[in-house]
Amino acid sequence: MGSAELAANLFRATQAEEKLRREGIVGKANANRTHREVGAKVRQTIKEIGGTMPEDLPTAESIKKLEARRKKELGSA
Repeated sequence: MGSAELAANLFRATQAEEKLRREGIVGKANANRTHREVGAKVRQTIKEIGGTMPEDLPTAESIKKLEARRKKELGSA
């Protein structure tokens, strides 16, 4: 997950959590619905401002690949 996708996801999660608390939403089904609704609004905002949708963002390189490359670089230095 790249930084833009991570930031959007964190924003969605924090806003959903605040909405759950503010509106006293209880129950798994209600909480899931709230998370989906907030997520849909975040996605709509990204679309409206001309941002790249999360599914269209390039995938970040895996930690294992980064570690292997770094290890190789340090070994050849």
